Amino acid sequence: MAEQSLKIIIEDGEMQEEALAFSRKENIPIIAAEAQKEEDLVLIFAKAGIRLSGAGQHMKGDLSKMLPRLKPNNLMGEMLVKATKRKGVLCPLRVLDATAGLGEDSLLLAAAGHEVRMVERDPVIALLLQDALRRARQEEALQEIAGRMQVCEGDSIQILHAIANHQEEWKPDMIYLDPMFPGRNKSGLVKKKFQMIHQLEDPCAEEEKLLTAAIEARPERIIIKRPAKGPFLAGRKPSYSISGKTVRYDCLVL
Repeated sequence: MAEQSLKIIIEDGEMQEEALAFSRKENIPIIAAEAQKEEDLVLIFAKAGIRLSGAGQHMKGDLSKMLPRLKPNNLMGEMLVKATKRKGVLCPLRVLDATAGLGEDSLLLAAAGHEVRMVERDPVIALLLQDALRRARQEEALQEIAGRMQVCEGDSIQILHAIANHQEEWKPDMIYLDPMFPGRNKSGLVKKKFQMIHQLEDPCAEEEKLLTAAIEARPERIIIKRPAKGPFLAGRKPSYSISGKTVRYDCLVL
């Protein structure tokens, strides 16, 4: 977790136990709501959802907002879903999302029928993701999809090394990478939620190590999300690409 003035506020008493446990785990102080300063980045534990707040911005994991994209006709048109298709193979894949963030891409993959493990290294973002998944499992329209999703807090490179060394029983058929882009930090190019994420964790500075670890884990393929006109991750030319106006998916078939 990158350095920042992070504090915890407990808004609902029902969330006190979870807030205390996270405070102890990450050594983050708990303050009263009235003690919050303008420059503070605050993690607010509320029954309606855990949210991150600071500088007039708010961020909360919310998978339900993705429901319109999960309608069958819309889902099959998603470039990421198209990138997972294998000629002549219809069975679901085991997918490792090594850069999960708030889980929106993972939700698309799970909605397409795949079993998805989401790895997030920053404990705060992992908490927001776990909370979003908890609420999704309580929502009828998302229950089945969310049941195919699992959050794993940790370093993706270490986890991929463990898979490569047969220290993990679960082996992915596909690995998905969407590393934050160091160059995407101009105010006109970054959404507010990513500005907040950047306060917690730095953009990926280990692109080559991440891609190498993914290759060594020996999945059938690796899918990499990039800006449409951006360079290949770590300079590695893909087997093929699926491109849109703003986003490109580079696919490595191993």
